[in-house]
Amino acid sequence: MSSPSESFDELWQRLRAGRGLTNTGDDPVYYLVFKPEQMLEVKRSQRQWAARLAKQGWIMETMSMADTVLDIFRSNELRDVWLSSPANAACDREAVAEINKTLEDALTADDLLKRKIEAKLESLRGRSQTVLFITDLEALHPYLRVGVLEQKLQGKFTVPTVILYPGIRDGKTTLRFLGFYPPDGNYRSVHIGG
Repeated sequence: MSSPSESFDELWQRLRAGRGLTNTGDDPVYYLVFKPEQMLEVKRSQRQWAARLAKQGWIMETMSMADTVLDIFRSNELRDVWLSSPANAACDREAVAEINKTLEDALTADDLLKRKIEAKLESLRGRSQTVLFITDLEALHPYLRVGVLEQKLQGKFTVPTVILYPGIRDGKTTLRFLGFYPPDGNYRSVHIGG
């Protein structure tokens, strides 16, 4: 299993070469897969990766799922209800499931999260030598998995997009989000590392 730095080296080679023709789809989407216990190492490496890309004339843009999810939750009309939930509700599985369902609905209603990613991609349209890194994917747990978003965004990727994926690679095209979700083979992208 390769380290995040070795995986980044492979990613850089692929970015320079471009996608070319693939049987997995036309979108320039790459998953940089790393073990969940390497999350901090990956977060610490991002500045170094941005500097390496800049040295080669590339611009690394980022979009944090943690920040995006927080923004959606903060602006939701149910925010006060979520915040006023009794502390003892955390011990009640049914209450937690209901709250999580309303949070999931806030992210997926009207494709809000998808539209935010799409807007970021659109803002980068036409910018050559630019790559978008989608970070903090763990913020999507337990609401949804990124594969669903990738499918909905098919054909909308305007720049190479790297999804920093905490999980385990299970075969050539199957991933296990955070290492404990069931294996999912519904990704159309290139997987590096893991």
